Amino acid sequence: MQLGMIGLGRMGANMVRRLIRGGHHCVVFDRDPEAVHRLAAEGAVGAGSLDDLISRLSPPRALWMMVPAGDATEATVDALVQRLSPEDIVIDGGNSYFKDDVRRGKALTARGLHYVDVGTSGGTWGLDRGYCLMIGGPESAVTHLDPIFRTLAPGLGIVGRTKGRERMEGTAEEGYLYCGPAGAGHFVKMIHNGIEYGLMQAYAEGFDIFRHANAKHLPNDMRYDLNLADIAEVWRRGSVVGSWLLDLTAAALAENPDLSNFTGSVQDSGEGRWTVMAAIEEGVPAEVLSVSLYTRFRSRQDHTFAEKILSAMRYQFGGHVERPAG
Repeated sequence: MQLGMIGLGRMGANMVRRLIRGGHHCVVFDRDPEAVHRLAAEGAVGAGSLDDLISRLSPPRALWMMVPAGDATEATVDALVQRLSPEDIVIDGGNSYFKDDVRRGKALTARGLHYVDVGTSGGTWGLDRGYCLMIGGPESAVTHLDPIFRTLAPGLGIVGRTKGRERMEGTAEEGYLYCGPAGAGHFVKMIHNGIEYGLMQAYAEGFDIFRHANAKHLPNDMRYDLNLADIAEVWRRGSVVGSWLLDLTAAALAENPDLSNFTGSVQDSGEGRWTVMAAIEEGVPAEVLSVSLYTRFRSRQDHTFAEKILSAMRYQFGGHVERPAG
């Protein structure tokens, strides 16, 4: 299938590579010509502008954006709307606010276009592991794009089937899911990221307790010099708290047990805030998710080992580099 990709950063470029491996025809554009040239050398068709990109696609066109949420996405959508034809599909695979998707979906529908929002999880590892996709938008457009989603998603892989799933239909166990109309995909991804904050915070606090288990104010016979890298590793083997986040924590601690390459200044990308806002609007208690967000705010003023664990996990799964505090 033919697809245009706009934005060739860490995830966008690897998604194109995975699609090319799957036999799809990808036309790519980025503001950085070098990023376009690199993928053109790997089998994609490079475009020098949005107009060039669109001209190289056959109607009905499908254009996938992997650009930062907010102004960059808004500007790209506006530019595409002026250039596309009825029945063309605009796909936002970034981390847009779901309310923005609802608004954009209505605006594009009025012009005869289709707007699809895809919450995309997988980070820098998605090229080989595949991407978990949470999809919203017109069902007909989503069905049309199924070959793209199926290639990007992990598939069954090595994950065991959930008992009872064999009696159920759908694509969830393939790693992609149609969640509902415009905004539904990013809404599900927003809560996914809010939960991610809470999970990461739990690991971070636990390892911080380990880190201080030999504190001088503790009784001599209750002080422990613990090997955090080994604890993370043993928990990967049969423990009920095993997870990919723990795998990444174990890798970070094996590389640098003191995490001295991190300051502990932890950023938030927006979805955690939106999750808490949604909880408030719905009247749903979300104590853990709220506190994990506030902890990130505090980390930019006063750092603990827990924040270094958080920074290490963010770097491991997404290549996120710490910003200066303040």
